[in-house]
Amino acid sequence: MSPLLALADVGKDYAKVESRGGRLRLVWDLLRGNPAAHVFRAVDSVSLEMKRGESLGVIGENGAGKSTLLKMVAGVIRPTRGEVTVNGRVGALLELGSGFHPEYTGLANIDLAAALLGLAPADIAAKRDEIVAFADIGEHIHDPIKHYSSGMVVRLGFAVATTLAPDILITDEVLAVGDESFQKKCIAWMESYLDGGGTLLFCSHSMYHVQKLCRHALWLKDGRVERYGPAADVTQAYLAYHEEKTARKTPALPRASATASGSAGHYAMRSLELSPGGTIAQDSELVVRGEVYSPDGRAPVALVGIVRADGTPVYGVGTDMDGVRPTEIAPNRYAFTLTLPRLALLPGKYYVRGFAADPEGMRVFDTCEMPLVITGESREMGFVRLPHRWHDDTVPPK
Repeated sequence: MSPLLALADVGKDYAKVESRGGRLRLVWDLLRGNPAAHVFRAVDSVSLEMKRGESLGVIGENGAGKSTLLKMVAGVIRPTRGEVTVNGRVGALLELGSGFHPEYTGLANIDLAAALLGLAPADIAAKRDEIVAFADIGEHIHDPIKHYSSGMVVRLGFAVATTLAPDILITDEVLAVGDESFQKKCIAWMESYLDGGGTLLFCSHSMYHVQKLCRHALWLKDGRVERYGPAADVTQAYLAYHEEKTARKTPALPRASATASGSAGHYAMRSLELSPGGTIAQDSELVVRGEVYSPDGRAPVALVGIVRADGTPVYGVGTDMDGVRPTEIAPNRYAFTLTLPRLALLPGKYYVRGFAADPEGMRVFDTCEMPLVITGESREMGFVRLPHRWHDDTVPPK
């Protein structure tokens, strides 16, 4: 099956002009057929293919190039480099109010937008009532859209773009503007559209909706592809990136090191290890092993904690809480092992932290951390998966 959409090394540049003289030089260069001397590379080297029936979520920070990429696919702008191939009708809902005339009524804009999409007058007339019903903006359909709220404009735009049954539907942050009932209507329509073999290119800052609606995801960062693959993997990596970005505002904890242990004459972490490693599947067993230095020969208290990548605490436990004493393996050296069977953490990036405290467990002297990545597919929210079951309320309990 040939791809419905193909991008081959696509890029888009915009000229950078910082002064009036720069504008004149830019015009002169363009008249002579020369490229702009200074450009901003909004999108660079993006390649992908989509076959009929596939769904792709486009994610990234503000300014990453998402809207520019969608505009090139929709044919609104031309790429500076590369090639965009679209083999089908495109329905696009991009910038708020794009394709609408502010002085025209909602009804007139339906006719205008449908005509621009290539529909004959008879086809427009046949679809008009269906579009009006889906938009559900009441008598405002007879008012100029310059008087519409942003949510009403999106309602009308989505109704036009979807009722015309495009081969590829492109949406840019549609769900961020509409109210709760409209969001539910949009999601239900897109799920039905995908079940019927439609192809969706979906841009959103909501990772929940990307995971719900899309099989694959494309993460753009500074105009380039940072990651591309299954939606669950890409969105989890994107969320972990933001958590780490938040965590950079606080000083990083050191890794355990035997060379510095006890140099200041206090309790210290000598080592911290994770088994089977720093990446495990959800619900797998995790073993944490560590060694603590004691300056006075008394058994210290060892503590183990798990935090999310942004530093949010998830769980913590100490040897003194469970009445356990670390094992003396050499003078002033104590080892501990903690097993966490069926680790219930949701997929994402975390840090396992080890702490060395005095024998009374009153004062923490040293700490270190090791990264931990939990893999798996889940749209559950929070940090952990709690045991649960759903019941059919129509069946009496036994």
